[in-house]
Amino acid sequence: MSPDQSGIGVPIGLRARVGEIVDLTDHLCSSRLDGEYAALCRRLVVKLARKRPSPIGSGQARVWAGGVIYAVGQNNFLFDPSETPHVTADQLSELIAVPKNTIAAKAKHIRDAVRMDVPMDPEFCRGELLADNPRAWLVEVDGVIIDARMLPLELQTQARQLGLIPDLLISRVT
Repeated sequence: MSPDQSGIGVPIGLRARVGEIVDLTDHLCSSRLDGEYAALCRRLVVKLARKRPSPIGSGQARVWAGGVIYAVGQNNFLFDPSETPHVTADQLSELIAVPKNTIAAKAKHIRDAVRMDVPMDPEFCRGELLADNPRAWLVEVDGVIIDARMLPLELQTQARQLGLIPDLLISRVT
């Protein structure tokens, strides 16, 4: 794992494991997907590593990598042929060399572990989808849920600084 993806907050005993899984996801994402998918997969692996107890400590790294890509892909319509980038679940299975049913089951385990609601969970959503994702913009003001894009600009800026709504300039990965 590169220094900029260092496992800040990752237990020391899991850093090598996180690096192993991230190397696999980075390789597949760089060859078939893109840098944004790689960054979202890294974020998900680190989140799994921080769980107590962490589920990634056991099992094959290749299965975890496939499950992570599958989960992030489900969240971002990776398997939809009208989307770019696009791969089928069968292609992903071949690329990662893990049976499709195995990575689908691991993806379900991952989504349950981090409470990822697919599709378009804002935390693991690509920038181009995030802009139109209504869930990313909902905030509670005085007990009422509203779309933050309807707030005055000053309040939107505060909400961005507090991490309540996305900063699309920052969330896009080049």
